[in-house]
Amino acid sequence: MEKDKGTSCIQYAFKQSIPVMLGYIFLGIAFGLMLQDAGYHFLWAFAISTVVYAGSMQFVMVTLLSGGASLFYTAIMTLFINGRHIFYGFSFIEKYRNMGKVYPYMVFSLTDETYSVLCRTKIPPEMDEKKVMFGISFFNQCYWITGSVIGGLAGQLITFDSTGIDFSMTALFVAIVVEQWQESKSHVPAIIGFLMSLLFLLAFGADRFILPSLLTSVIILIAARKNLDGKEAKIQDESGISAEE
Repeated sequence: MEKDKGTSCIQYAFKQSIPVMLGYIFLGIAFGLMLQDAGYHFLWAFAISTVVYAGSMQFVMVTLLSGGASLFYTAIMTLFINGRHIFYGFSFIEKYRNMGKVYPYMVFSLTDETYSVLCRTKIPPEMDEKKVMFGISFFNQCYWITGSVIGGLAGQLITFDSTGIDFSMTALFVAIVVEQWQESKSHVPAIIGFLMSLLFLLAFGADRFILPSLLTSVIILIAARKNLDGKEAKIQDESGISAEE
């Protein structure tokens, strides 16, 4: 009976992870192709996707590795690009504390897409919540690793022009921004980020604008946090009143 319950949990976790699979396989392939095109063996794609597993940061990592970026610069870029995961983790602190031995892996494997799936999934009461949550996280990483290795092997075995493949990262960012714009009640943070990026792009050029624009945007948002929270709460209240009417 316990074995059947475990199998059901795995099957349920797999079904919930299918939408992520459709995206991760292709994005992973794009990453593997980029990495191979930069001169790295497909085993590097496997190792990075297994140990780093940072999604969009892995695309940036290819550029950093190729350009010989310093460890400090890489660390700062990683913090700013993937630092949002810290805030994701706050909402799962209590659940993850009860995960036992897999707790470190659950923290490590929390990506944008995994967070989204875990938030929307209503796990049936008869299933083991811990096994389902672990299964979803594990399957998602497997998809990313598989895609990365396929891309690395394809780039190694098949000769073709990979020009433009790195646009997949840009497409990923655009998709995330559009989705967040549609779901967000307030667009002020996005507008601030856009204006700071434009300002520092004009001031420092395409190679040096990312860090200062990110840092300045964060400082402005922290300074204006109370006002922004107040406006967002007001918007939500007005939306609630309109819905009731």
